[in-house]
Amino acid sequence: MPTAIIDGISTKYEVMGSGPALLMYAPGGFDATADKWRKQGVYAKIKLLDHLPKHYTCIVFDRRECGESGGRIERIGWQHYVAHGKALLDHLRVEKAHIMGGCMGCCPAAAWGMMHPDRVLSMVLYWPVGGAKYRMSSHQRFAEHLAFVQQNGLQAVTDLVMKDGRSFGADPRGGPWASVMKHDAAFAAAFVAQNVERYKQLVIGIGRTLVDRDTAPGTEPEDMLRCDIPALVVPGNDAAHATSAARYLHECLPNSEYWDVAVADQTEANTPGRVLEFLAKADASAAGRGG
Repeated sequence: MPTAIIDGISTKYEVMGSGPALLMYAPGGFDATADKWRKQGVYAKIKLLDHLPKHYTCIVFDRRECGESGGRIERIGWQHYVAHGKALLDHLRVEKAHIMGGCMGCCPAAAWGMMHPDRVLSMVLYWPVGGAKYRMSSHQRFAEHLAFVQQNGLQAVTDLVMKDGRSFGADPRGGPWASVMKHDAAFAAAFVAQNVERYKQLVIGIGRTLVDRDTAPGTEPEDMLRCDIPALVVPGNDAAHATSAARYLHECLPNSEYWDVAVADQTEANTPGRVLEFLAKADASAAGRGG
């Protein structure tokens, strides 16, 4: 996979297939790497990347602060993830694209439709995160990192990451920038040198604003209700992907389709075809509008 400086951040990405562009925000929570589309949970089962590139130019990437991509120490919100993806499309000279998200990737995928509707052909929201249990577990993750910082300091955070090499998703003590520290010594040094009190305030703000409600986080319902971009919502059903979060997105997005299929019945035999059917319909609609 090539690497480029995207939005000022070293970004690992891959382009595969041909046809209209499909930007894919990977599943994996705070460890959203491109390979999760092939290796993680339901995505390993439905094998989207064995099918979608036959019809679409699929753009997959390690989200900022994940995998081999870099990051910045700042108060990250969903708009930053959108900006990262938009800069990747700009780098590839792609004017319009379908936007797909899996898991936590649904949050920036949905935000795209509010922030840059003129560049979005459609949105596919697969297993959106959300629900009360997701909010509580996410806030607990940030609290565990803050407690470790409070008790041990920033040097101990870096030492832990260098020793164990685990992402924020795997070990909350390492914090949101663990993956970057693991492969960027200069970043790790800058992380240790920052003011610890200001850092703790930053992390508190990130946790509160990224996961800000008991349903699908990130985009205000009033904004979604005004959005006419075609959307396909596919529900999950566990502690991190509450079915109620998928229902909420369908309720708020007036031009959305809800694929009411149980998790156990989402297979390679039916899922890629359903996604391709939706994308083809969105392409036809865009062509009819002259978009």
